[in-house]
Amino acid sequence: MTTAGVPVIDARRIRKTYRVGGQEIRALDGVDVRVEAGEMVAVTGASGSGKSTLMQVLGCLDHPDSGEYYLDGENAATLSGDRLAGIRNRKIGFVFQGFHLLPRLTALENVELPLVYAGVAKPRPAAEAALERVGLADRMLNESNQLSGGQRQRVAVARALVNRPALLLADEPTGNLDSRTGAEILALFHDLNSEGRTIVIVTHDPDVARFGRRRIHMSDGKVIPEDAVAAHESSRLAQVLAVAGGAVP
Repeated sequence: MTTAGVPVIDARRIRKTYRVGGQEIRALDGVDVRVEAGEMVAVTGASGSGKSTLMQVLGCLDHPDSGEYYLDGENAATLSGDRLAGIRNRKIGFVFQGFHLLPRLTALENVELPLVYAGVAKPRPAAEAALERVGLADRMLNESNQLSGGQRQRVAVARALVNRPALLLADEPTGNLDSRTGAEILALFHDLNSEGRTIVIVTHDPDVARFGRRRIHMSDGKVIPEDAVAAHESSRLAQVLAVAGGAVP
């Protein structure tokens, strides 16, 4: 559950650098991000902009090189791997493009897993309630390979919600779905946010980004202020056309 009066995400001056083939790549360059409880935010940007690295840090899947990161009031930037695993289990629900369900387990068993890892003695009632919330009361005993793509993503959402985390973090959640099914999943996120869930969606799809009530736009490892996004995108287009030998239309 979210701590009252505390932002769910408070990331300050986050830096992350990778070395690839002897070359230094600054994936995050002094990034500040703040997300209040109950917000639904879209993180956008082109490939290589830094949004995936930001997702890794916000999801406590990777350490920043420097900076501070408070998740629901808890400083996660310097914790050990075991402590980070505990935070991920208690405070973050993940929804991925590839669903990440175990194929030989039923929908119910997949949703129970985070509770089992958390040591909950009787996980079934909460898992059943989560599946009912996403509209899969009649599919609980189906194995994941017996479900459609949209149904599997709903199972993934139920699994993400079952521990009642402070943050729901979705990485390209509609990327493997057709447009109609993707719209159904986004409508589900909208409903969950209306109930007070804090949701961050990482996406390169502008149609998905429009579902966010606020947008965090990444470029070259930096956050572009929302009121400057249009001018920045126009400038980038001009640079691309200049390199290609064209002119701005």
